[in-house]
Formats: sequence, structure tokens, C-alpha cells
Amino acid sequence: MLTDIVTASREVAATRSRLKKIARFADVLRQLEAAELPAAVGFLCGELRQRRLGLGPRALQQVRAEPEPASSAVTVLELDAVFEALEALSGKGVASERQQLLSALFARLSAEERDFVVRLILGELRQGALESIVLDALAKAAQVSSEAIRKAMLFAGSAADVAVSAFHGGEAELLAFTIQLFRPLRPMLAQSAKDAAEAFTRAAPAAVEYKLDGARIQLHREGDRVAIYSRYGSDLSDALPEIVELGRSFSAQSLVLDGEVIALRADGRPQPFQVTMQRVGRKLDVAAARADLPLRAFFFDCLYADGQVLVEQPNSARWQALCSAVPAPARVTRAAVATADEAEAALHGALASGNEGVVVKSLSSSYDAGRRGAGWIKVKPAPTLDLVVLAVEWGSGRRKGLLSNLHLGARDPEAGGFVMLGKTFKGLTDAMLKWQTEKFQELATERSEWVVKVRPEVVVEIAFDGLQKSSTYAGGLALRFARVKRYREDKPASDADTIQFVRELFERVQ
Repeated sequence: MLTDIVTASREVAATRSRLKKIARFADVLRQLEAAELPAAVGFLCGELRQRRLGLGPRALQQVRAEPEPASSAVTVLELDAVFEALEALSGKGVASERQQLLSALFARLSAEERDFVVRLILGELRQGALESIVLDALAKAAQVSSEAIRKAMLFAGSAADVAVSAFHGGEAELLAFTIQLFRPLRPMLAQSAKDAAEAFTRAAPAAVEYKLDGARIQLHREGDRVAIYSRYGSDLSDALPEIVELGRSFSAQSLVLDGEVIALRADGRPQPFQVTMQRVGRKLDVAAARADLPLRAFFFDCLYADGQVLVEQPNSARWQALCSAVPAPARVTRAAVATADEAEAALHGALASGNEGVVVKSLSSSYDAGRRGAGWIKVKPAPTLDLVVLAVEWGSGRRKGLLSNLHLGARDPEAGGFVMLGKTFKGLTDAMLKWQTEKFQELATERSEWVVKVRPEVVVEIAFDGLQKSSTYAGGLALRFARVKRYREDKPASDADTIQFVRELFERVQ
């Protein structure tokens, strides 16, 4: 029953002991029926098999407040079936159908189950149980080695696939996992460094590749059949016909490639990320969209070629395989570097050409699918967002008598208004503090002892180190280490960045 998953999640969240977390989840996994495993493992990991349902906090607010039932008896499979139905909705009347499905579901859920399901849908399920905890619990429950589980994860599409094999075929079936064409691998991710010199020191001997501000893709080919997958495993083949055609032109007859797809300007410089994503997400009138905004693919890794599995080969060997199969115009710009100065020069070259940075790659590193491997280290200047000031807090100490801490919001064109993403008082000069104290008092709509709410008219450029999931803010995301770069007096609030773009940015760097 779903209540068993919810209870285990609550108990796991309440303990800091890794061993206790593993033992509790192992107990749950042992009690599951075979048919329940794929969905239940995803729930324990805080993930949906359906990946995205297009639901935000507003859509869930109403059904969450409905009266609770006298008792709850929703099963794991019933909940998964509702998610399947929600994912399948399309066309006119979607909002009404979605509301009916959600209302029928929530009418059967207890308060604790509702909270679990909401956080699961929004990707905010925090129970101290990363996927690694669930995988160790799976090894314990199925009586297989953790090493066999993790090796299978290199090639599996999800932890759910591994769970089914662990219980069905044991260690032998897990060790038999390998690349399977048209079953996408999870992409390898990069660690970060503050500059190219640090990245080179950690990765040397290394090569430096331009980091494109595009959409991650994985190409699979066998003969004339070519499929393009997103970083989350969604099939993008119909949306990207020119990339499918490109894949058929490569010399190798069977391939798995890792790369990026991106829209370019007429001068060859990259279009903004949101322009690329408008095209990647297009499902209707693809031919017309292709004519208006053609996409280019640039590949940087070869994981499989003509029957040879390459993921455990060193990066240098995989690059040679890529060069043999893919012509230079379809490969990312890459340079071998011998010194930190050369790595820094490559970074400057990438930025000058309009790219967002570089990835420094150890020549000896394997492809760590689904992991943030030490062999890849990304370097890029801090990203920025143009956000709207929603309120300001009075300062203290040296800033007493000055409006200091800014409440920052992204524009929400669908719902209207703005969605708060966080606060910051960092980066403000004395001149800025003086200016904003006067300006925001002029724009004040509501005052209290500590906070002045203002008309959302002033745009400020904010640098930040990343985005993280948040249950504090309605948009589900919060800025990390935000600081003010400058006020954008040249920009109206109607041109501020949208919450949809912020979410795309978050998904792109995960």
C-alpha cells in the first residue's frame, strides 16, 4: 500500500543514520510485489517514472485542501496509474480533466499521503534518501552486492530497471547489464571549479571542450534507425528530424553518442538557451519550426560504436572513436592543453565565441553514467538573471536606516504576477543603498516595521551560484548565493526573466 511507502519515508527522514535508512527501505522493498517495484523504487528515490506531469503548486493547492477521507487505501499501482493518466493528457480540456483526476485521487488520500504526493510531483521529496541510499537498500533486500547494483546502474535507464533485475535474476542478471541500443543511459555530469587553472590542476593531463548553452541529447543508431533522447530519457526524435538525418550520415552503423543540440545565429554564435528550448519542445508544425529555426548538434563523447562498449575506456580513446565516426562540423570544439595557462586561454576563446564556458576533461577518465564524475570539471562565469524587486527589508547595524535586503521575483506570464526566488543584500554599494532607499519608498504599497512592499517595477541583475529546490517559495526553487550586479534601469519589468526560464535553467544543470 502507498501508506507503507509514506510511513517509511517519514521514518527515514527522521534519522541521520545511513544504516538505519538502508535497513528501513530494505524492509519496504522486501514486501513489494514484482509489479509494484518500478513505481515504488521511483517513489522512494523521490522520482516519477513519468518524469514530468506539468503540474505546479497552484494546480495542487485546491485539491490538497479538500476534506480528508475517513480511511485511505490507495495502492502504489493505483497512484502510478493516475500519474500515467496525467502524463497522457493532451489537447483541449486538459485542465478540466487534470483537475478531475487529481480531485478523485486526493479524495482518497490522508493528509500525510497528500503531503507526500504533492512533494513527489513537485520534485521536493526530501527524506535524506538519495538514490544511493535506495540502491544500497535494494542490494540488502535482494541479497546482491552493492557493486553489482552500481555496475548495472551504469547502463540502466533507471533504478527501477535495476530493482526488477535484482529481484528477478539476482547478481548474474545485474552483471550482464550493458549498453542496449535505444535504451538511453543517464548522462555523466560535471563537477565545478572556480577557474580554468583549478580545473586543469584537478584533471591533468586533460583536454578542454567548449561548454555549449544548448540542450543535452543522446543519439542512438542501428542501421537506418536513429533515435534522439533528452537528458531525462524522453524521445525527441520527432521534434529533431534534422538531427535524426545527421545521425544516419555517420560512418558507424551502430552508435551511442553524447552531445548538445543548439540553435545558432546567422554569424554562427549561439542563440540564447530559451530560443533553443522553444524549438526542442515543439511538438506541432515541426517542419515549419525547422525551417524557421534549424538546430545543430555537436557531440563530445562516444559511448558505443559498431558493437564495442566504450564507457569504461579512457576519455582519450572515446574521443578517437568519436572522431572516426563523426565529422568535425558535428563535434564540439576541443583542445588538448599542457598547462593551466593554455586551459585559461581556451576558456577565453569559448567565452569570446559566445559559449558559456568550458569543460576540462581528464584524458584518463571513464564515462560515469548518471554521476557527477571527477573526470569532468566545468568552468563558467556566474550566471545572471534579470529579476524584479517585490519588497525590501530595512537594514541593521551599519545599514540601519537604509533599505537593504531585496525580495526577488521572476515573472510568471501564465498566472500573472511574479514568483519569489529568494532574497539578497549582497553586492550593494553605498551608492546603491542610498538610491534604492529613496526609490523603493516612492514605490511603496505597504509598510511594516521591517519590510516595505513595492510596486513590481524595478529590474535588478542578479548573479548566483546555482538554483536549488525549495519548499519555502511557491515556484519550488531558490537562488543560491545571490548578489546584486547592477540595476537594469533600461529594462521594464515586462522584460524580466520568467519562472519558466528559471525552471529550464535548473533542469539543464541537474
